[in-house]
Amino acid sequence: VQLQASGGGLVQAGASLRLSCAASGRTFSDYAVGWFRQAPGKERAFVAAISWGNTVYYSDSVKGRFTISRDNAEKMVFLQMNSLKLEDTAVYYCAAGRSFPSVKGIEYEYWGQGTKVTVSS
Repeated sequence: VQLQASGGGLVQAGASLRLSCAASGRTFSDYAVGWFRQAPGKERAFVAAISWGNTVYYSDSVKGRFTISRDNAEKMVFLQMNSLKLEDTAVYYCAAGRSFPSVKGIEYEYWGQGTKVTVSS
């Protein structure tokens, strides 16, 4: 499975942004997909994950503001981010793995390149 994240950008606090993760590979629907983020000077952190059956799981920091979804037919996973805060500034990565829910990056087998999200005041 190959993954490519996109949709990042510069937005003001309170705005919305939707990230996309495009996948290739025949078995994409068999994988859970997670979003992680890494802020400057910080370790990579779990954001959200969605199972092959569309069960979702969120970190406490984004619960109620972010929504993860997937379209297996299009091999896409989305992260809708609303009410963005300054602390959401980070490089966001999508990853695919066989475990769900997993907040540990090591349990994901495939990673996309990051897309940068900057939230300004």
